[in-house]
Amino acid sequence: MTTTINDTIIALSTPKGQGAIGVIRLSGQNAISIVDKYFKGENLLKSTGNTVHYGKLVDEDNNIIDECLATVFCAPRSYTKENVIELSCHGSPYIINKVIELFLKNGVRYAEPGEFTMRAFLHGQLDLSQAEAVSDLIASTTASQHQIAMHQLRGGVSKMIQELRAKLIKFASLIELENDFGEEDVEFADRTELKTLVNDTQKVIADLRQSFSFGNAVKEGIPTAIVGSPNVGKSTMLNALLNENKAIVSDIAGTTRDVIEDTLNIDGILFRFMDTAGLRQTEDTVENIGINRTYETIEKSQIIIYVAELEEDYANIVHEFSSLNLDKKKQVIICLNKSDLFAVCDKIDIEEAVSTSTGRTKTISISAKNQTDIEKVKSLLLEMARSNTNHQSDVVLSNARHFEALNNTYESLELVLNGLDTGIPSDLIATDIRHALHHLGTISGE
Repeated sequence: MTTTINDTIIALSTPKGQGAIGVIRLSGQNAISIVDKYFKGENLLKSTGNTVHYGKLVDEDNNIIDECLATVFCAPRSYTKENVIELSCHGSPYIINKVIELFLKNGVRYAEPGEFTMRAFLHGQLDLSQAEAVSDLIASTTASQHQIAMHQLRGGVSKMIQELRAKLIKFASLIELENDFGEEDVEFADRTELKTLVNDTQKVIADLRQSFSFGNAVKEGIPTAIVGSPNVGKSTMLNALLNENKAIVSDIAGTTRDVIEDTLNIDGILFRFMDTAGLRQTEDTVENIGINRTYETIEKSQIIIYVAELEEDYANIVHEFSSLNLDKKKQVIICLNKSDLFAVCDKIDIEEAVSTSTGRTKTISISAKNQTDIEKVKSLLLEMARSNTNHQSDVVLSNARHFEALNNTYESLELVLNGLDTGIPSDLIATDIRHALHHLGTISGE
């Protein structure tokens, strides 16, 4: 059967499996009339929209399948802007299957993955970026993921893109008008004003692109590498942060030979921790592969937890940390492990000395084995993560497709600026503006 948006579709809206309630959703012009044939209770065809009705659902032989609630949404006041009806049945897999089977026999088909949201997009209920946000919202597991998805769903990204497009369209139309009067050598578009607009637009795009590193990290988990020399307690640190024995702990140097990953939700922000191979000189081929991957992980990480053994001769700690040649902008927490072996005053002195010598203020003495001050480490992680949210715009980008579209837009606008500087014909400038408008439009689906 050929599928079209005119079909009536059905899907289970709640997760599969046994539960107290199972919600079955139908959408389409005939959704309400089809359900009404088998719903014994209120006449659903005569009911007003956004109302809930109690009744019995029967099969073709008038046998009761279940007692349920039918929620009616009349077009266009529904998610898909079509007639929509939701049946809240008991969550028995048998009941759910019988209900869906009943309607599949009566002109209804299974919805394709994401088809309800696709219909909402096609009917103008959502633009493309908002439709994508629905998936992100459903998949969100932390407060920060939820916040970004909700902002996008409410049109935060769309509104900003529409404003940029509207201004560019105005100038594009003026330049197109110049082309219609090419023989008369007239200018309707102020070049200085256009150049200012393009520069301002590029600044907004640059800020949005900058927000992507944070938005994508929130979505996938902020990449946080745990690094240091062998046997300083990196794996113990990972286990302490996760509060479980994720990594193998051993006194044998080189036990961790590959990157071990796991995620942790700290106060609504997801962190992706990566325990890495110990950094040292070795002739072991396999261990060297792990060490090379450690350096790759350091480059990709937003936050580094550098673990070293607390020792009175702090110069060795400073030397090994400095040998990493980390960018000063790289966010780093230096954790001086095995603090349980030192007196309080000694710990403070060494901590201050290492912090001063390395220029890293976030230096803290801990005991990963005893989980001493691990909560302080988590607090520092949250502080660093939240510092990344300080963008000029309230909109945070988390979608890789949007990021690519903005890159393409920026490049097209760069061509516009070059064209204005070199005095190329207006029809070529208009073409570059149209390219920029096209790339911006792919974000919202315009």
